[in-house]
Amino acid sequence: MISKYFNRLLLTAAALFVLAAKGYSQDKTIPKDLYIASTIPDSLKEDANSVVRYSMEDDNFIGPGKAEEHFHTIITILNEKGNDEAEMVLKYNRKYNLVNSFEMRVYGADGTLIKKYHKSDMYDQLAVSNETMATDDRLLSISHTIATYPTTVEFIYDLDVRSLMDLGGWAYQGYEQSVQNAYYHISISSDAGFRYLNKNTNIKPQKTTADKIDSYSWKVANLKAFKHEPGSKGWRVLPAIYFAASDFEFYGVPGNISSWQNYGKWQQKLNEDVCTLSPERAEEIKKMTADIKTDKEKVKFLYEYMQHNVRYVSIQLGIGGWKPFPATFVDQKKYGDCKALSNYMSALLKAVNIPSCYAIINAGANMQPADPSFPYDPFNHIILCVPLKSDTTWLECTSQTQAFGKLGSFTENRYALLVTEDGGKLVKTPRSIDADNQFNSEVHITLDADGGAKAKVKILSTGDYRDDYLGLMYLKTDEQKSKVITMLNMKQPSVFDFKPSTDKDGVKEVDIDLEYDKFCDISAGGKQFYRPRVFDLWQSTFPVEEKRKSDYYFEVPMLKTCVTTIDLPAGFEIDALPADQSLKFTYGTYDVKYVYDAAKNQVVSTTKFNLKNHVIPAAKYTEMQVYMDAIAKAQNKKLVIRRKA
Repeated sequence: MISKYFNRLLLTAAALFVLAAKGYSQDKTIPKDLYIASTIPDSLKEDANSVVRYSMEDDNFIGPGKAEEHFHTIITILNEKGNDEAEMVLKYNRKYNLVNSFEMRVYGADGTLIKKYHKSDMYDQLAVSNETMATDDRLLSISHTIATYPTTVEFIYDLDVRSLMDLGGWAYQGYEQSVQNAYYHISISSDAGFRYLNKNTNIKPQKTTADKIDSYSWKVANLKAFKHEPGSKGWRVLPAIYFAASDFEFYGVPGNISSWQNYGKWQQKLNEDVCTLSPERAEEIKKMTADIKTDKEKVKFLYEYMQHNVRYVSIQLGIGGWKPFPATFVDQKKYGDCKALSNYMSALLKAVNIPSCYAIINAGANMQPADPSFPYDPFNHIILCVPLKSDTTWLECTSQTQAFGKLGSFTENRYALLVTEDGGKLVKTPRSIDADNQFNSEVHITLDADGGAKAKVKILSTGDYRDDYLGLMYLKTDEQKSKVITMLNMKQPSVFDFKPSTDKDGVKEVDIDLEYDKFCDISAGGKQFYRPRVFDLWQSTFPVEEKRKSDYYFEVPMLKTCVTTIDLPAGFEIDALPADQSLKFTYGTYDVKYVYDAAKNQVVSTTKFNLKNHVIPAAKYTEMQVYMDAIAKAQNKKLVIRRKA
């Protein structure tokens, strides 16, 4: 799906605002003190990279899908970490969404104007990316290079909007940003069915009504900066208010989003003429699957057929950002975006009388899920749901490598909007467990008497780990080496031979041959000291945070194992084995055991790490931090060998 028009406005760290009152007009007499850095209260400088001195957004919604929007912001940038506040990117469309005017002013610390930019100074380009080949959307962008700090930037611009599905939102504070004054105002018809949703805030608007027009006004002031906590998610922490109305008009197509069912009906109507193959092609599909016994086996066959015969290309033109290409088009051209490929897969199943549901979802690891109580459009991706008799199968149709029936961190464990004949229905996608994301390895190390070594590594991976190793296939040899060494935190080898192997039934195998001129850490007095492994199963440690406020997010739960066999050099024997370890915390375990076989002159270690829950509550952060430190210490224990007497 195309990115939402309000993307920049909703996600930017800058606060947007409005002064609200009957007969509202922009304040022409902003105090000069707001341009002078020295007037910022000390309390607003603490943990802040920037300070929103004044922020105003005034939105006048004049009908379904139509709005006039006015923005005025003044932000003082305190250090280089706040430099992105001196940038602005506005998405527009020459037919439906226009930037009427734009001005950016830059002031020195004392409030002296030092630079002014206009709309004509902005860089104008298509909103294309590596994924999007063609689109109607364009970007106007500008950036000022800051020479000294503090510097104050001011933005004033007006937008003319003629295509809206929902009404966007007000995200008035970002990480490491304090807010001195921020205002937001909306005017909208009293019968529009306007509603709003607070996230991480409890502020309420003032409301007035005149001539069947409702005015809502919000105000915040003197908000101290949020210190970013590593591993946190902004949508769980930062304040925002989302807005919606009942009726909308999007690229000229009217609809209603007062309920999830109604939103689904709008999408269903868009799709109703594009989900059928030609009779001849449908008959071919039936013949291809005639000897397959069960419906699930047919779904698997057709899913893998689709993966091998079509590819992902994003073309987002007009309502095509929401309406899929016809299944016949994809069948002939062999390409499409997430909408088109999911719709095509649905058409393949339809040809063999297996029903499926087009499913709209917000994709990305740990992305904000839809709120069942607040119908609006938070989505950016399409997948397919196949409700079979015995179970429900979910298909990621954009990937040519995704294992059948697996979603992964991109779309798992959140609400998807199923588009059915009766309209939209919110359902939860499956949640993976640690066994779905496995890294299983076997390593055989042969030490030599001079402290060097040769090693053979075999890795079997599933889930997110499989995705990592499949991604390596597209890299050059030097890039593969660099990536693997970084991923596994390996000591730099003198010889690195990466050998991709099988990928079957959702399990990817890779084999790596390594040689080290110096594998020994220390050699002294006839003894050699080694870290008894080629890589660690777990590389991360975490800073101490005594008053952690937000949950910590890993991408997925996981299970990792490694069996390492070490052949000692001839003439050497064990001097000291690392101690076995068994560590636990509420959501995981780490175990390692060492065994010395004197007859074979071998050391065999078996290590297992698992994380049962990928979201760690803030109250458990300290327990996790101590646990991870203990793992690091356990992995740093040395194997000591000595020459035989």
